[in-house]
Amino acid sequence: MKTYLRTNYRSVIMLRIMLSGIFLVASFNHLVNAEKTAKRIQQANFKGIAYFFGEPKFLVILSGAVMLLAGASFLIGYRTKWAAMILTAVLIPITLTIQVGQITTLGPLFKNIAILGGLLFFIINDFKNHKNEIQ
Repeated sequence: MKTYLRTNYRSVIMLRIMLSGIFLVASFNHLVNAEKTAKRIQQANFKGIAYFFGEPKFLVILSGAVMLLAGASFLIGYRTKWAAMILTAVLIPITLTIQVGQITTLGPLFKNIAILGGLLFFIINDFKNHKNEIQ
């Protein structure tokens, strides 16, 4: 038996808009400061995760472009579930590579865990039936 929770749709829109901001800012940083961001990967304790996927500078630029496109899609509510899945796929390796290896600073790790929770909200819940949401 399914149980449904009533949610104010405006709060869902606000959550989506506010959550998209971090990806748009991060994408800008990845694209404008690719060298600096790649150095962070090279200095990370778990840099092997990143190297599994490719050369750090290429990954920084690729993740910046993906976060920009998926973040913009997420912001405007276009294919929200897909955008959230793509952003999750980008955020997990970043979190494992950079934040998990820096256990001395737990704030950024739990920030990313909270962001993942927000993305999971949009992946799990179906907003196709709302007139303001284009899926």
